[in-house]
Amino acid sequence: MKLIEFGLILFGVLLNAAAQLFLKAGVRQMGHFDFSLANAWPVGTQLATNLPILGGLSCYVVSVVVWIMALSRVEVSIAYPMLSIGYVVNALLAWWLFGEAVGIQRLSGIAVIIVGVIIVARS
Repeated sequence: MKLIEFGLILFGVLLNAAAQLFLKAGVRQMGHFDFSLANAWPVGTQLATNLPILGGLSCYVVSVVVWIMALSRVEVSIAYPMLSIGYVVNALLAWWLFGEAVGIQRLSGIAVIIVGVIIVARS
């Protein structure tokens, strides 16, 4: 895999990870809510005007464009497994930014993912 191809994939994955983190930050600002017909409009309005939520959705839009560019250059059987890098990034950043627990079992899973990505990337 060429550097530009890997760069596109990595950029798309990082945008996708950023989207998840923005969405989490947005819902943390809002707090717990339930979807029901009675509160659909108020909750929908809150979601639609929440800057981190909008930032997350924007990251998703850009990541789709970057992903399409990557798929035009790389086989999907190589590109798709690279999405698992996002699990690693999200787990570590969620621990750092939000104080989420990352115990030995999750760290072991992250290590397995990293090994798998290296194997796929070298194939």
